[in-house]
Amino acid sequence: MQRKELLGFQPDWPAPEFVQALMTTRRGGVSQAPWNELNLGLLSGDNPADVLQNRELVRQSLGVPAVYLRQVHGTHGIAVEPSTPSNTEADVAWTTQSGLAFAIMAADCLPILVCHPKAKWVAGAHAGWRGLAGTEGHGVVETLAQAAKLQGLETQDCLVWLGPCIGPTAFEVGEDVHSAFASLLKFASHPHELFVPTSANKYFANLAGLARARLKQAGFQAVYGNDSSLPWCTYRQDTVYHSHRRDAVAKGGSGRMAAYIWITA
Repeated sequence: MQRKELLGFQPDWPAPEFVQALMTTRRGGVSQAPWNELNLGLLSGDNPADVLQNRELVRQSLGVPAVYLRQVHGTHGIAVEPSTPSNTEADVAWTTQSGLAFAIMAADCLPILVCHPKAKWVAGAHAGWRGLAGTEGHGVVETLAQAAKLQGLETQDCLVWLGPCIGPTAFEVGEDVHSAFASLLKFASHPHELFVPTSANKYFANLAGLARARLKQAGFQAVYGNDSSLPWCTYRQDTVYHSHRRDAVAKGGSGRMAAYIWITA
């Protein structure tokens, strides 16, 4: 079955031919303002019928069905099977099944996709700051690393792609977020680039940079995609990406994008 024209864009990374991925933008759907146009979030306040139509448009574009998780800013992961129901609670997912995608949704948080150059195993994670920081050093990246190792794979052999997220000139946070990464900052190569003070107890946080530092600690070496530059910023690129922080209050609602990954036959 030939896919229809893609909604969004394909990640630029050296994934093997049997791995496919797609990152949606806000373009190409049927939702009305302020969720316009391609909103995939059923809990966003949008008309559910429009969201379901958007999901069907994406399914047609992918050419395979997709499982949508109920993401809670946690670190729990699941293996996705054909029987896995949508709305299963998890912020990390993986599968060895072919012809079945899963969606990592975001609207400022960072979608992380992972594959192996030879093994038919793919994974993904929804990474906000809580998920990256985790509890006692165990966050979504560590869950991804555990999942790879349970499959008999080494993190150093895996490929990682980081999708768009809120950028380091827009993500102002407080001391609670800075403190959550205290142990990471001790070992980071350039900690001053991860949190830039803006005022007393306020910082601009580099979410993609924090993810790269976490991934490096976990042994992931080949990381592609979001380099924290302006084109990747969901907040600043208002015509391309949904942004919860930018739109939820100011416009009364924010849509959700999704990063999909799957194995072909």
